[in-house]
Amino acid sequence: MKKYLISFFLSMVPIIELRGGIPLAMGLGLSYWQAMLICVLGNIIPVPFIYYFARKILLWGADKKYIGKAFRFFLKKGERGGQKLTKAAGRGGLFVALMLFVGIPLPGTGAWTGTLAASFLNMGIKTTALAVSLGIIIAACIMALATTGVFSIFGF
Repeated sequence: MKKYLISFFLSMVPIIELRGGIPLAMGLGLSYWQAMLICVLGNIIPVPFIYYFARKILLWGADKKYIGKAFRFFLKKGERGGQKLTKAAGRGGLFVALMLFVGIPLPGTGAWTGTLAASFLNMGIKTTALAVSLGIIIAACIMALATTGVFSIFGF
């Protein structure tokens, strides 16, 4: 049970998310499918909370003495993410842009940044949740395949 909880909660952590959760889960001995399920659920659960509260909390803390610098950093990160999504939207709309932004496991992309960016763009919770959830599933597949070494077959 401990392996599941560690993997689940690690997948909720900003920046690490399931990009760190899946390799850890598989390293702890969870099967491919167990790691995928636990880490996807752990990464999806924070989405509505991020959408409704993160921007408000960041705006509140941006002018505070000790935490302001970090809060301003994350506000700028969300704004930049929103700008990237808007720019990419010309190739299929904001929904697809958000899904791919979350789904391609690169530094600075993921459910936290994608959801925060969507909240800046007022995409709506249903659209955001669906696009981010699909992106999380894509990222989970990529990370699980990378962790099992499947990409090494192709020379990556």
